[in-house]
Amino acid sequence: MNASTRQKQKRRPMGNLVAALDIGSTKIACLIARVEAGGVLRIVGVGHQVSKGIRSGMIADMDAARGSIAHAVETAEQMAGESVPAVIAGISGQHLQSHTIGVEMAIGGREITDADVERALAQGGASFEEAGQAKILHSIPVSYKLDGSTSVRDPRGMFAKTLAVDIHAITAAELALRNVTTCIGHCHLDTDALCATPLAAGISCLTDDEKELGCTVIDMGGGTTGIAMFLDGQAIHIECLPIGGSHVTSDIARGLATPLAHAERLKILYGSALPAAMDDHDLIDVPQVGEENSEAVNRVQRSLLNKIIQPRLEETLEMVRARLDASGFSRTVGRQVVLTGGASQLPGVREMAKNILEKQVRLGRPPRIEGLPEAVSGPAFAATTGLLIHIVNSIGDFPAGSAPSENTGSFLGKAMGWLKENI
Repeated sequence: MNASTRQKQKRRPMGNLVAALDIGSTKIACLIARVEAGGVLRIVGVGHQVSKGIRSGMIADMDAARGSIAHAVETAEQMAGESVPAVIAGISGQHLQSHTIGVEMAIGGREITDADVERALAQGGASFEEAGQAKILHSIPVSYKLDGSTSVRDPRGMFAKTLAVDIHAITAAELALRNVTTCIGHCHLDTDALCATPLAAGISCLTDDEKELGCTVIDMGGGTTGIAMFLDGQAIHIECLPIGGSHVTSDIARGLATPLAHAERLKILYGSALPAAMDDHDLIDVPQVGEENSEAVNRVQRSLLNKIIQPRLEETLEMVRARLDASGFSRTVGRQVVLTGGASQLPGVREMAKNILEKQVRLGRPPRIEGLPEAVSGPAFAATTGLLIHIVNSIGDFPAGSAPSENTGSFLGKAMGWLKENI
């Protein structure tokens, strides 16, 4: 969108609503916030709904997914007392990938401006997509070099003959993005922007020091496990594994011959990632699949439940460790790991992750936002909260965010354009 187009658009007043939509494999969550003075967010609407039609972060049934999204958004709108025309949606799935793009351009010895940096980042994104690659969600400048040798944190205001930029491009499959935006469109909503869910989770849960010194966030969702690695204040690597808490639930349902709903309940009430001394002595009631009589239950040792849970979580964390090692950044970002997402709340997951990953591990929760109910302020809603936080944190922080090039379709490019008009 160019400047003349922006001038023709109606300016939205202070206090406008923004909506974040997290399209997960087990739940759809919508947060509506009002942007107040200074870019402060105040939550005015919350809606969440059991997810249908989503598998491993991807749209699998358009009608079912549309129904879940519409219900979550409508619930949030009813609480807010207003409707929202568009949402910022989180994107997950195995198709999310990280790439490094190098761009060099002539400056001619003059002062480097915002426009020069924007042009370099846009050039890198355009060349990448022209080569037939996936669609770029975020273009994040990782490092700058002046005249081929001098590395700088922020080149703006400096003089050089050439400017080189290494860009971290987070990409997604174009058809997967189209399915998401089409599904949202069927709910009579526009998609203001798309954001990689692991990135949003990291922005939500990590402290400034963790992002600066190096940290890995592991977002353990229902159908996917997202990985985001941060260093020097910005994301340097993103991945998404097609495995999550719903796979643990399926294992329990099969292993104990119980319906999925009861398997989920057993996992939450009695499950643990690690065995305990009393597990063999504790008996739990397990309703049997296909039985109409509510009294038709089996009584099994709690240890049997946890013996089903443990291998799947070990497999998940082993896969995470393999991906961290393969990324080449595992040592660079250091030993700090933050677990978040709904599946991270299972007892014993932190200790298991510490042993398998051989790193320091803490559980991450999103920071408090005014108006956010306690019930939706836990790790399961980290990514949803991060979508909103990303808008405010990125404005005016060009080097640490996505490239503000609207031609590349970057999240921050659209968010910055919106905020410049409305705040």
